[in-house]
Amino acid sequence: MNEHALSGVRVVECGDLVAAPYASKLLADLGAEVIKVEPLAGDSSRRRGPFPGGRPDPNASGLYIYLNTNKRSITLDLTTTRGRELFGTLIDRADIFVHNAPPAEMASLGFDYDRFAARNPRLVMTSITPFGLVGPHREYAATDMILWNAGGIAYLNGGGPGTEAMPPLKTFGHQSEFQGGVNAAVATLGALYAAARDGQGQHVSVSIQECLAAILELTFEYWPYMGLVASRLGVKPIQPLDFMECADGWIFLCCIEEHQWRSFVELMGNPEWAAMELFENRLTRAANWDALKLMLQDWVKEQRVDELYRAAQQRRIPFAPVSTMGDLLRSEHLRARGFFATVAQPTVGPVTVPGAPYHFSQTPWTLRSPAPTLGEHTDAVLTGDLHLTPHEVDALRSERVV
Repeated sequence: MNEHALSGVRVVECGDLVAAPYASKLLADLGAEVIKVEPLAGDSSRRRGPFPGGRPDPNASGLYIYLNTNKRSITLDLTTTRGRELFGTLIDRADIFVHNAPPAEMASLGFDYDRFAARNPRLVMTSITPFGLVGPHREYAATDMILWNAGGIAYLNGGGPGTEAMPPLKTFGHQSEFQGGVNAAVATLGALYAAARDGQGQHVSVSIQECLAAILELTFEYWPYMGLVASRLGVKPIQPLDFMECADGWIFLCCIEEHQWRSFVELMGNPEWAAMELFENRLTRAANWDALKLMLQDWVKEQRVDELYRAAQQRRIPFAPVSTMGDLLRSEHLRARGFFATVAQPTVGPVTVPGAPYHFSQTPWTLRSPAPTLGEHTDAVLTGDLHLTPHEVDALRSERVV
């Protein structure tokens, strides 16, 4: 089949940095036609990099390229009356509008769902904001750092009771916005299905704080049920279940079942200390983990990650290498699945980017086009989609509307 899963679906995106661009990227990857509406200065991700050779270039940012393949870009100044009029015409013919403008900015840009829906009743509008569109914090601005802390995950990555000197930590980059984007894409598809069934669109509001709080797993329940505060450095009731350093990297040790522990002891050559009463079972091993960890670390430090991992696999001990970015790029498994894709990016050359984490048997994912240069499709969209004349487009450009 030549059709993609979302062929024929029209999306307008007003996205900055990650959340909305990632949501619309997921839709574009499924075949939707995405028109990315950028301010005249462009999406902020164009200025974030990384850049080839370390030289800033708004059309060569690695972050921008990854987030915006399979899209078209137009520039439009939505602070002008004419710009908002043209934008409204784009929305009239869209199935989906996705953005991540803060609530205060939504009003100034004219992002009013009721007004859009009066002209396009089937429209699904998805608003991704730090704290949602209702509640006492709706107007709060937030960075990725703020969101990780507001969502509770930074504390899991930081200290904990007795480790107050070690501060909470966030992950690298804009991971909270990626969580907002993927949740927005799923919610948008649900609303799109409802619109196809009922003939009526709706306004979808996504809170990034809640996207993070929703993945706190059991740690969310520890407090109300057990009065415990979970953290990365919390004391585990069973062991070994920890990271250790090998000669050439890190590995995660997991051998809490007795047969796993016995197999690991055999793998280490049955050292005498392993028979001590202190390490008799997984509970006593946890109670005496300070001592046991030192003994294990002495042995593990002499091993190589891949050799230890494979030796453990043969004995059905669930160890796991701690993959670096280089490890992932070299992964024979990911290569065999065709996970990474190469895009021929204009002015940059071949760029390797992550592909889709899923396979379709009938409507496969494809990387159809590189990330657009700033305003690359402005003329084509205004003349082809909105039926303006080239002379009218030139006039808009001279007025700094596009």
